[in-house]
Amino acid sequence: MGMLADRVDYVIGVDTHRDAHAAAVVTPSGAVEAEASVSADVRGYRRLLGFARERAPGRRVWAIEGTGSFGSGLTTFLLERGEWVAEVDRPARPARRTGAKSDQLDAARAAHEALAREHLAQPRRRGQREAIRVLLATREGAILARTKAIAQLKALVVNAPERIREQLRRLPTDEQLTRCARLRTGPSQSVEHRATIIALRSAARRALALEAEAADLQSQLELLIGELAPALLAEPGVGVITAGQLLNAWSHPGRFRSEAAFASLAGAAPIPASSGQTVRHRLNRSGDRQLNRALHTIVLSRLAHHAETRAYAARRTAEGKTPREIKRCLKRHLARRLYRLLEAGAVTA
Repeated sequence: MGMLADRVDYVIGVDTHRDAHAAAVVTPSGAVEAEASVSADVRGYRRLLGFARERAPGRRVWAIEGTGSFGSGLTTFLLERGEWVAEVDRPARPARRTGAKSDQLDAARAAHEALAREHLAQPRRRGQREAIRVLLATREGAILARTKAIAQLKALVVNAPERIREQLRRLPTDEQLTRCARLRTGPSQSVEHRATIIALRSAARRALALEAEAADLQSQLELLIGELAPALLAEPGVGVITAGQLLNAWSHPGRFRSEAAFASLAGAAPIPASSGQTVRHRLNRSGDRQLNRALHTIVLSRLAHHAETRAYAARRTAEGKTPREIKRCLKRHLARRLYRLLEAGAVTA
């Protein structure tokens, strides 16, 4: 069942949950040798490692689902003790003919999934990479919440009393926020007028507070990435947020077997789409979409401001390539260049 079967004596599949983890010891032939269920805490991790040493001696690999979420604690515990850990995706569970469903069956499925793969993915590291991830995720949440607050404010303006609507509806968004945040109520105003002002002021202040929160988080990211990967920030078109997304996906040297694997994760590897006498490739819409978005943002910046990239785009346009095909080629080139930059030691720790 693949190359892994020749390299290990056992595969331990783990189905992770918030409060408990289920594990199954599977032989290279696919037979389930033993099963266990432990609590999702340090005591449970110790029990699970002892179980593995007893029931899966010799060469073993852990195939863990959710290494970046419910399985992060177990993954860190095992890596610190020199265990070989592989990351297994958590796909939608296929329907079984018997209707059977349990955590133990899912743990065995994780082990079988690892045995069927030619290449195993390494879990992402914690430490500075995890610091970047949590800052990026929190900033993204603040940006999304700000967008919702602004949409709510604009809806309030549309339905506001005529006097308020005429004052606000033609203003740019930033000025709308500033003006609404300073609105005041008066005793002579109607109930509807006062309530609308209170709602507008609340939405505006919320949006401004979220904007300040996102800016503060970005400043923290800039300090961290500036210390960790200054060479990455020096690349044309690479900003703080895109650099953070690149580092978050890449994680550490050796995680990817090649730059092609990195490009595949980014959804930048070309997919053949030839038919008849037409030979072409199309965009890859799978992979890590945050990483793909980072590459796309860098490409757009370079197309606007980087002379070498603009010259390349002009040459490929003259050859008959469409703008979408040119961007695909540029994203593939960027994936190769940035991967080599990261692997060559652009990250200082």
